[in-house]
Amino acid sequence: MAAKPPASDPVQDAPQVVAPQHHAAGLPAVKHSLKMAREQMGVKRTALTLLRVNQKDGFDCPGCAWPEPEHRHAAEFCENGAKAVAEEATLRRVTPEFFAAHPVTDLAGRSGYWLGQQGRLTHPMYLAEGASHYEPVTWERAFDIIGEELTALASPDEAVFYTSGRTSNEAAFLYQLFAREFGTNNLPDCSNMCHESSGSALTETIGVGKGSVLLEDLYKADLIIVAGQNPGTNHPRMLSALEKAKAGGAKIISVNPLPEAGLEKFKNPQTPKGLTKGATLTDLFLQIRLGGDQALFRLLNKLILATEGATDEAFVAEHTHGFEAFAEAARAADWDETLTATGLSRADIERTLEMVLASRRTVVCWAMGLTQHKHSVPTIREVVNFLLLRGNIGRPGAGVCPVRGHSNVQGDRTMGIFERPAPAFLDALEKEFGFAPPREHGYDVVRAIRALRDGEAKVFFAMGGNFVSASPDTDVTEAAMRRARLTVHVSTKLNRSHTVTGARALILPTLGRTERDLQGSGEQFVTVEDSMGMVHASRGRLEPASRHLLSEPAIVTRLARRVLPGSALPWAEFEKDYATIRDRIARVIPGFDDFNARVADPAGFALPHAPRDERRFPTATGKANFTAAPVEYPHLPEGRLLLQTLRSHDQYNTTIYGLDDRYRGIRNGRRVVLVNAEDAKDLDLAEGAYVDLVGEWTDGVERRAPGFRVVHYPTARGCAAAYYPETNVLVPLDATADTSNTPASKSVVVRLEQSRTD
Repeated sequence: MAAKPPASDPVQDAPQVVAPQHHAAGLPAVKHSLKMAREQMGVKRTALTLLRVNQKDGFDCPGCAWPEPEHRHAAEFCENGAKAVAEEATLRRVTPEFFAAHPVTDLAGRSGYWLGQQGRLTHPMYLAEGASHYEPVTWERAFDIIGEELTALASPDEAVFYTSGRTSNEAAFLYQLFAREFGTNNLPDCSNMCHESSGSALTETIGVGKGSVLLEDLYKADLIIVAGQNPGTNHPRMLSALEKAKAGGAKIISVNPLPEAGLEKFKNPQTPKGLTKGATLTDLFLQIRLGGDQALFRLLNKLILATEGATDEAFVAEHTHGFEAFAEAARAADWDETLTATGLSRADIERTLEMVLASRRTVVCWAMGLTQHKHSVPTIREVVNFLLLRGNIGRPGAGVCPVRGHSNVQGDRTMGIFERPAPAFLDALEKEFGFAPPREHGYDVVRAIRALRDGEAKVFFAMGGNFVSASPDTDVTEAAMRRARLTVHVSTKLNRSHTVTGARALILPTLGRTERDLQGSGEQFVTVEDSMGMVHASRGRLEPASRHLLSEPAIVTRLARRVLPGSALPWAEFEKDYATIRDRIARVIPGFDDFNARVADPAGFALPHAPRDERRFPTATGKANFTAAPVEYPHLPEGRLLLQTLRSHDQYNTTIYGLDDRYRGIRNGRRVVLVNAEDAKDLDLAEGAYVDLVGEWTDGVERRAPGFRVVHYPTARGCAAAYYPETNVLVPLDATADTSNTPASKSVVVRLEQSRTD
């Protein structure tokens, strides 16, 4: 039997700390996965459900976007994937009786962990203006409420339509179609907060805002650089790919302010050797200071240019633009400045250069550690410079590999979830559907929060996600949401965003990936796109958690029929048969020709990628662009630390599965701050002391996160780390990356003060 949800919030005021681990996975991961799955689903349901995860005839894991190999294990999931599936397929239920027992003020005082543990939502729920409790509402009345508010707006641009990365291709395509027929491009999404910097940099430099490698390229690589990424917790199945690459002779350099267990050693639970000895992954660990990556790659480029025969001159001459300006900037790179910016030694960088020069095929992987700084876009451009210099794009075993976090976040963008759509995409929509979509750019996440704060947006509709907890500057974000006339969340489970509402609020419960989707024409499937541009089907098999749930496509189509009664689009047909949606996608979006037939292949299909497939670069110049931005890195005032927000191992994005961070040695609590022992000594911060984290920003506003236990930890000097969403309160809304406008959550200047609650 499944365990009951916690009746009260666990006490987290005394986290326990032990030594961090130096390997990931192994038997502990198996035991932890099965324990959590059994607590949520029971034994029989656990076995039936987990064996369908990421299988060709099963459902796509609702966790990360890492691709599946051609030959799959019976257990093709990781620990965090098992946790994600368990929480979706849980037997726990959040019913109208639950809401009757808990006023919104009570729910608002609960932790995200407690809210998520309560189980699956079963009914549409409505919070009337001035009411204290959510109450059940029919779907018809729910759509009427949304219609009342949307049609009362002075302009369609007073509505915001947010998307989470869990949303399927079919639902995302319909959602953006509805928003644009309604009349707005206000389509912010979770990409705005994570890999927007990657898309911005890659679109400018290689012409495609996605990675250029397939899984097989990792296996063929001579060198893999993993920068600003912790796959052991955030993308654990990536460790199997790195293990296979190592077995094939690849070397791995990890670049990170923190040593991460998953990149030290991987104990693959699928093999006897993995369970016993494990595989050492990292050959060279570069413990870089936060924000020092651009300086590192700039100096490496200088050293490559200075090495005879190291530059692929034929590739540079034929396929690139802007080399001379780049080379001039690279040759000016300064050793002393680089050592200051990175915190690395000269020997570290020289050893890195040796490994780079010994590699003919190099892949660079990265995640939030590179994308969430003010200078993230120039940093990623410098990574592209590094790869172009030696011809490492459009060559098997080489290329750029931004590792996406959520399972269909890349697919949602492909489907048109973007506040700044390309004219060609809008032209294709107009040709196919016969209406003129708006051309003015809409709001991204940060601009949407400002618009809500300033009264310029009045309706907020979220297709999945936990917007309040995911966004920066928590106090500002929550105040902005409370100014809305209506907030609507399409959700599977309860989260913090349901407790921070506009004058009126709706919670619309939806099917999960694990569940059977039965519509008018029969059983349906949806599709997703992984981090490497592979598209495949996902078929749920479980009975829905409640007969009152609607699928995401059904929610969008019924909303469209209520709000756009004069629409000529066949919304009812789209709901009845998802194949009709895919037929329209095939006619609008390049690469999806013959979509329905191609997705019938159990392995799916790869979307075209001109730089990878043809060494063709669809940029403004028609070539791959070298760039030459000034080197930037954070400068710390005396007595301050540079904080990065990060996940614990018992966490996926804003979903908190438990209160431990096993690999880092943290137990029974999340309010900890990891500080280098030498920095702690200089700042007179004893191990176990309690401090408030106080953010410092140019606006002079005090942003305080109280009551964090100091943990002496081997982070880079001058750098600290703490978990989000608890520390999102410290990230100023206006502290964003240039060009991409992504919140700069990995470089927050803080001072540590003795806790007021100590």
